[in-house]
Amino acid sequence: MTLLQLLIVAIIQGITEFLPVSSSGHLALLPALTDSPDQGLAIDVAVHVGTLLAVVLYFWPDVRIAIGGTGRLLRGRVDTQGAFLALCLGIATVPVIIAGLAIRLAGIDEMMRSVAVIGWAMLIFGLVLYWADQTGGTRKTSAQWSIKDAALMGLAQMLALIPGTSRSGITITAARRLGYGREGAAKLAMLMSIPTILASGVLLSFDVIAGADWALARDGAIAAAFAFLAALGALTLMMRLLTSVSFTPYVIYRVVLGIILLIIAYS
Repeated sequence: MTLLQLLIVAIIQGITEFLPVSSSGHLALLPALTDSPDQGLAIDVAVHVGTLLAVVLYFWPDVRIAIGGTGRLLRGRVDTQGAFLALCLGIATVPVIIAGLAIRLAGIDEMMRSVAVIGWAMLIFGLVLYWADQTGGTRKTSAQWSIKDAALMGLAQMLALIPGTSRSGITITAARRLGYGREGAAKLAMLMSIPTILASGVLLSFDVIAGADWALARDGAIAAAFAFLAALGALTLMMRLLTSVSFTPYVIYRVVLGIILLIIAYS
């Protein structure tokens, strides 16, 4: 890939990974609508690594607590804040890992990347996000995350395997309906992204390692760096805006893009 192509892919991944507008949907649309070459699995892994580093850095205090509690959790102890957070993150991640493996083994992952599927997912789940944001309560904060809520948000996260749904969007939707305020919902969705992105990257890397070479490693490093910067900027901006702005602007974008994609798909 050229430097410009790497830059475009990395910026799209970085900006859309944490905004509720679907990174997988946008990445699938790039070759479908522009006739540009598919970025391939290696670049997919690289940009995921970049966005993973961005969210870890932004939420480092919480990540550090969860890492510290993981050891106690592995020893069967859930007696600290960190151990409980690690437990909730684990519970929230298991459903999407199982569903992702099932889709991969069934060989239907490529079938789901059509323009029509992405268009419908953009439109439908965008409207669902609007409904949840307008009707959801605000009594809960991220510090009140429970095992039950983690499980429910984890089940919702499985829908993100449909390109166009948005992982952050569907988990924020679930959190808003469970009564979390906008900032708390977004924070939980971002923390959930860490083990999910890590699991996805590990899964994809098995297919990449065999065909890796120095040129591909160089392209991957460049893509990861661009994705990191774009993701950190988008994440910082969204979290700041949530103090005064709802999710409606993202919903409008999703609805407009969804309608355009459906027109393209069925014309």
